[in-house]
Amino acid sequence: MEALHHSDAPEEPGSVKKGSWSNPVTVLGNERGIALVTALLLALISLAIALAVLYLVLMQTKVSAAHKRYKTALEASHGGVQLITKELIPRMFGSSTPGAAIKNDFIALSLGLSSDACLGQKLSLRSSGWAACQAGNQSPDPKQAPDMTFKLPGLKGPGYQVYAKIVDTQPGNSDTSGVELLDSAAGVTGASSGVSPKHVPALYRIETQGESIANPREKAALTVLYSY
Repeated sequence: MEALHHSDAPEEPGSVKKGSWSNPVTVLGNERGIALVTALLLALISLAIALAVLYLVLMQTKVSAAHKRYKTALEASHGGVQLITKELIPRMFGSSTPGAAIKNDFIALSLGLSSDACLGQKLSLRSSGWAACQAGNQSPDPKQAPDMTFKLPGLKGPGYQVYAKIVDTQPGNSDTSGVELLDSAAGVTGASSGVSPKHVPALYRIETQGESIANPREKAALTVLYSY
């Protein structure tokens, strides 16, 4: 009969102690799935970057298109202001029916004007004296009861509709008769026998809005201080 011997000698590193009470040790060394996970993460990151770049390009395109449409509407508003201040208003002075005096001359633009009574008071009186005008004629919104409306044709499409309204007037002493009077024929060294009053021009605040006929959302508004 053999005797059981117990040894207290130190175990070697990495060795497994033998005995009926010990469990086998399993070492995990399988790394074959790491490459697949890494590839998927890189693919997701690349997809996110591509989507972000695509979104920025689309947004920039929309902003550029909106800016172009606004610039076109703004040019239409500027064109309307030039027509109003250089052609329409100067020809309205000195007439009891300012609308009838010019409406037939701009048939191609489909010119529309407010009542002669209201328009005449706006050209000659302060806003407090506009008895012939309704509340809408004095509001700052140019589309609400406008004094002047006309169409500006475009190279492509139906063009732009322009709305304009005089919302405030500061009367002056400018000659609105349209008659150019001659001077007294005094020489260079001659002295004038009359007294010339100081010229105080009339001031008009004009609200203008130009908008696309095809798409009313494409619009631009201007506030003009007109001196005559």
